[in-house]
Amino acid sequence: MSSTFGKPRTWAAVSDRGPTECNVVLLGVRGSGKSALTVKFLTKRFISEYDPTMEDTYSSEETVDQQPVLLKVMDTADQEGPVNCERYLTWANAFLVVYSIDDRRSFEGCQQYLEVVTAHTKSLQLETPIIVLGNKVDMERYRQVSKSDGVTLASRYGGLFFEVSACRDFVSVQQVFHEAVREVRRVAERSLAAHTLFISEDRPPASLATGLRELPSPTTAKVVSVKSSRAQSKRRAPTLTLLKGFRIF
Repeated sequence: MSSTFGKPRTWAAVSDRGPTECNVVLLGVRGSGKSALTVKFLTKRFISEYDPTMEDTYSSEETVDQQPVLLKVMDTADQEGPVNCERYLTWANAFLVVYSIDDRRSFEGCQQYLEVVTAHTKSLQLETPIIVLGNKVDMERYRQVSKSDGVTLASRYGGLFFEVSACRDFVSVQQVFHEAVREVRRVAERSLAAHTLFISEDRPPASLATGLRELPSPTTAKVVSVKSSRAQSKRRAPTLTLLKGFRIF
């Protein structure tokens, strides 16, 4: 994993040292298209081959709503369901829970992840944005999960819903990641407003920041760095070395 993996979620202040940071985790069973979505977002390309057992985090400098953000994306490698979830539950600012519209099994697996995430956030009284993402709309003729099923599921867990194609449409994929940043900003703004109500008039303004994540900044696709720390990712990629472990076309 990269050096940021496993650290608690925080917003880094916008300063001379760099833009605000936002941690986004992709969850879903094997074959749902998490890696394809990650690579599409980072490179605007579609992968044809990848190692489904390789889990890593990647960094991209983005601009959302005219504000910079360092967006860190964790592409998880759970095979058939949630395993060792603590590694990403304590790291994420937002979750993208992915299923394939042509695979009912992946949709059912998606629900398992939503249960784990919501149980964690409720236990800690956190408000963490969730986006339910139906992938592979280019496989419409083989659809096994209706759009209404996806909308209902997202609504049940208080999340947003999108359908995209990692194979075809970069703009829609980018929109989903950017919307995750916006949602985290909204949560932070609500948290700030709620804390302000409890601040005594005679307390110094500096106390306002105590215990709060700083507001994020938005995102426009420009890949800055892609960090890979697993031993597997040190192998030379046959076509593109930007994302080691993937073959990009």
